[in-house]
This record gives sequence, C-alpha cells and structure tokens, in this order.
Amino acid sequence: MRYCRILTLRFLLLATVIAGASCGSGGQNNEEQAQSKPNVIFVLVDDMGWGDVGAFWQNQRKANNDRSEPWQLTPSLDELAAGGVMLTSHYTAAPVCAPSRASLLLGVSQGHANVRDNQFDKELQDNYTLGTVLRGAGYHTATIGKWGLQGGDSATPGPDWPAHPANRGFDYYLGYMRHRDGHEHYPKEGIYRGSKEVWENKTNIADDLDKAYTADLWTAAAKRYITEKAQATEQSPFFLYLAYDTPHAVLELPTQAYPEGGGLNGGLRWTGRPGQMINTASGTVDSYVYPEYKTATYDHDNNPATPEVNWPETYQRYASACRRIDDGVGDLVTLLKDLGIYENTLIVFTSDNGPSEEDYLPEGRSVKNTPDFFNSFGPFDGIKRDLWEGGVREPTIVSWPGRIAGNRVIDEPSAMYDWMATFAEAVGIPAPARTDGVSLLPLLTGDRDSVEHPVYVEYFESRRTPSYTEFLGSHAGRQRSQMQMIRMGDFSGVRYDIQSADDDFEIYNVVQDPQEADNLTSNSAYQEMQDQMKRKVLQIRRPDPGAPRPYDSALIPAIEAQPLETGLRWSAYEGSFPWVSDVAGLTPSSQGSADLPDASVMKQAGMLLYEGVIRVPEDGEYEFSAQGDGPFIVRLHEALLADASYGYQPGQQVSATAMLQAGSHPVRIYLLKKTAREQDFEIQWHAPGASMAKMSAADFFHE
Repeated sequence: MRYCRILTLRFLLLATVIAGASCGSGGQNNEEQAQSKPNVIFVLVDDMGWGDVGAFWQNQRKANNDRSEPWQLTPSLDELAAGGVMLTSHYTAAPVCAPSRASLLLGVSQGHANVRDNQFDKELQDNYTLGTVLRGAGYHTATIGKWGLQGGDSATPGPDWPAHPANRGFDYYLGYMRHRDGHEHYPKEGIYRGSKEVWENKTNIADDLDKAYTADLWTAAAKRYITEKAQATEQSPFFLYLAYDTPHAVLELPTQAYPEGGGLNGGLRWTGRPGQMINTASGTVDSYVYPEYKTATYDHDNNPATPEVNWPETYQRYASACRRIDDGVGDLVTLLKDLGIYENTLIVFTSDNGPSEEDYLPEGRSVKNTPDFFNSFGPFDGIKRDLWEGGVREPTIVSWPGRIAGNRVIDEPSAMYDWMATFAEAVGIPAPARTDGVSLLPLLTGDRDSVEHPVYVEYFESRRTPSYTEFLGSHAGRQRSQMQMIRMGDFSGVRYDIQSADDDFEIYNVVQDPQEADNLTSNSAYQEMQDQMKRKVLQIRRPDPGAPRPYDSALIPAIEAQPLETGLRWSAYEGSFPWVSDVAGLTPSSQGSADLPDASVMKQAGMLLYEGVIRVPEDGEYEFSAQGDGPFIVRLHEALLADASYGYQPGQQVSATAMLQAGSHPVRIYLLKKTAREQDFEIQWHAPGASMAKMSAADFFHE
C-alpha cells in the first residue's frame, strides 16, 4: 500500500533581495559583490529515489506504522530540509546517470546535450559548464567523486582524457574517472569487480586507499577541500560538485560506525597517511550495518498473526548506504557552521535519476535489490530508466540560510539543467545564452511564485518497466524503447515505444494524479494540449546522430503569426559580458528594428539580441550557415540552431540543417561585442533544391 500527501506551497517574506547581474555601470561594486557571493556546494547522489528521503516519503511511512511497509531514516537531510526548501517537483534531465550528469554540467536539456541515452564515458562537450561559469565569476572550482564523462571508453588509460575535469572548468578533482569504477565502493579491495583507480587531479592514488569506502572517502576529501578554502589567506568563494557513487550498484557496507561528532573536531577526517588515508580506513571491509537496520523486522506476509522477520540483508545494506550519505551531509553542514560560512553557502542536494533495480550483489548474497521494499519511488510509478514520475522526479533540497527562508515546500516544476542559470544569478553574473534552464532563484527567495518553463526529457532503453505490485497495470511491464516526457504546468505528457512524431502522448495531471492513473488523452478537452505537446517536443530540441530518434526527420511545426513588418527587432545591452549571455530580465540600453542582424547598430561593447520570425516558403530541409567577427548564438524556436559561443574563431562558418514546415518560425540571434569597433555578422540559408544565399530583409519579420 502507498500513501500520498499533498505538499502545499508556502512562502515566507524575506528581508533581503538578491541583486541581479550587473553588466553595465550600475549595480554592486566589486568589493560588495565579492562579499555577497555565496560558496556553492552541489551534492549529487547516485540512484537514490524521491521516496528514499525521510522528509519526502519515509517519515510518512514511519508515521503510518504499517508493519508490512518498512521505512528508513535520513535525519540529517530532514534537518537540512527543515532549514531550507524542498523542491518536490524537481526533474532530472535523464533517467540514467551519464546523460543526467552531462545535462547538469552543461546546463542544457537532453534535446541539446552531447551525451544521451546510455553513452557512458563519452567525452563531455567542450563548452560552458558549471565549472567554467563559476570560475568566470571568480570561484575556485572542484569536483569530488564520480565523473564518468572523460572521453574514450572504459579501457582508455589515464590521465590525459580529453574531458578530464581540469579541461572542463574545474581547478581540482579527486574521484572515480570511469563510469564502471563507480559500481564498486572500495577502490582497493573491491569485492565485486576488483580494484579501481582514484585520481587526484592527474595522479592515480588508489594504491594508498586501503579500506577506503568511497562514500566516506568523498566526504573526507570534501571536508579537507572546504576547510582549506575557508582558512586560506587569500580567500575566494568556492564551488564544489560532490558526486557520490552510492547507493548505486554493489551494496557494499562501510568498515565501521560513522565517527562521532562532526565538522572541524569530529566526523570523517582526511589523515593523508598512505594505507589509512581517512579515519575509517580500519576495521573490516564491507561489514557495518546501522544497528537500527540490523535488528529491524517487518510483517513479510502481511499477516499480523505470524511472527515478523528481519529485513533481508540486501535492504539492510541499501538503507545503510543511504544513511551513510545522510551522515556525510550532516558532517559537512556541521563543518560549514564551525568555519562560520554556513549562512553564506548555497547547498543543493539531489539525485541523478530514480531508484534502481540492481543485481550487483556481494558474493553469496542472493536477494536482488528492488525499489519496492521501501517504495523508493514514493507515490509514483517508475524507476531508473523510466519516464514515469518515479524515474525522473528527484528528492531535492536547497539551503542558503543567509538568503533563502527555510521550512518551505515548493511544488512548481523545475529541472536539473536550471542550476546553471540559478547559480549564475546567485553569484551576480549572466548565464550563457545557450542554457535551456531558467534561474530558480526568484522562486527560492519567494520573489516569484512561478518560473514556468517546459521540462523536457528524451531517452532510449530496450528493457521493460518492472511489474511491481505497487505499479498500475498500464505501467507495469511496458516496453520502453524510444521515450519522451514533457511537463507543462500541472500536466505531464509521456510517450513510450515511440514509432513516429504522430504518436499520441499519454497526458496526466500529475499534481492531482501523481501515479499517472488517469490518462486524459481520450478526453476531447485535452486535444489542444496534445497538439501543443507534439509541437513543442519538435521545437525544443536538435537531433543527435549518436542517439537517433524516430521523430528526427519530422517537420518542425510553424507558428501562427499576425501580419508582421519586414526585418527584426533588436535590443542592445551595453557593458562587459563574459560570454554570449542570456539577457532575460535585463533592461536594454536601446532598442530598434533593422532589416538584417547587424552588430553595428550598437556602438559600444555589450550584448545584442535580434528577435523575429523567419518565413519559410515550403516544407523541407533547410540549411543555414552563419559567421561573424565575434561569438554568437542562433535559436530557432527554443532549439539551438547555431552555437558559436565557446571558443569561436572570427570568420568561422557554423552550419546546421533543420526540417521546417512552411510558415513562420521564431528566431533569436545573440551577438556579443567585446569592443566598440565595427563588427560583422552574416547568415545564409537555402531552401530545398536552391543554392545558398544571404538572408535578406524579405526573409525576416517582426511584430
């Protein structure tokens, strides 16, 4: 049996207001900005479900005290949630780890990320990342834990991987580089697949890591890093991406109880001594079960008349793995308080995807780990690799005591790729225009009650959804194959086993119907929503040859447009911008219209945005080619048609094709002027059967 509750949105008034990005002459001075910039810690766990966290689901199971429904505990995460904000409708970008992490780091949806489906160890695109953006704001950047986006394959030797974190914006790295290494939680004494490599920057330190349980290892390394940065003579704010590899895969246990205390004077510590690098590197490998789980019993046959039995060892292990992360988070929070930086540290805790069904078991253990023991999927259907809510909705907690009022629950939908824009606004810089996300900061601070935008996920998986008794018959055992999910307001559209762009979405009001039981597709009142979803999923993405979809060749639908004038509208934003920037929310210094996109309309350095529509004369495949003297981005609808924003060389041609329906298609062209000198930009195209020609005023229209 599952129990569902309605989480209401509650906002408290704040006495402080977050200053927006200052790109011109106004705003905070440099000293004020440096003082107000928060430290940022992003904690990402591996395969922990929405329902695994006490404050989200497990505490309710405990309160119900149904002895056939066991529960686990996460007291430190519950405390973090009580002092911060719970995002109960926060979605991962993909229902499996590598694409999920790529979208997080790049700030783009799976409609634009270069890592999709099950492309583990693929090279993360050389573009703006959370690391490069926050480094650009004056941050020292570090990542500790699981990476899995280095390039090459699992056999490629290190350390010169093309997408090593050092090549993607991070000043410091310690962790598992390869995806498969993250299946094992003892680098040296691995009981599942043997020894693994742990890299500190570009040195493999695994030989020194005797009895180092990785959840402890990453926590101890994070504590060392935070302490060093906070106590440094020349201080700068820091960004830490802390990526645990548990409770994913083999359910190994720690060596011993979590050390007493926490923070500077207790808890986990990095000793730096080879052979005992952390203070829990002693005792017995894979041995410690939390006592409350070791003795826990439950009504296994749902018959109160028969004696209860102990939890199977598999679930003692799973709960212990989750609890170890919980202890680690509590230790980190205590450290921040001891160092006097807790109030001005922005912490985000979330998971990479839904809970997993795993058979990575230590030798001699036969009970497979399935998420239905604790109902790790919460009130939803679906697990890892599903696009039902249980596979993509993640337990997300945000804390920033100095800026964000606590004890609040936010039900508004948001996505993992929103964090780039959110962090950019929090630290006082504009986000790159290529991001698909929006800043959640106004939502978190209570300045706004909505930052609505579509949440989009696409994925391929050959296996079927599991047939748990908790799952609806219409969801259990479903063939996955090509899948899509789009969340628009209160409604989610889901497609499984997609054959073409014409396939209908199953439509659910996931606010009123979180298990997605009532498919609204046959209700004529939702026909327009069906059509809107079909249009939007074609307008919001770009095909990727490495992850072909059955809708890649479908025509991108045109929009209905009122009679328009020729040319484009432009808005100029003077000032020093670090990159081709999202200017939403900024006030333009001047505006006007022009026949063609032309950087010379702005005499000073800054950002220039052209907006309007392209009139497409006939259905077919169109090729575009653009070049300029400076970086630029061209968006067609919400899709990134041309991204020349990172490492662009002046005069370089950037080409792309698009399948377009005849009619009007919205276009936005972002141009970055780094100096006041004249700057050229040109865009060409050709229709089916025609030759390439420069676009003219007759091709562009605006309101």
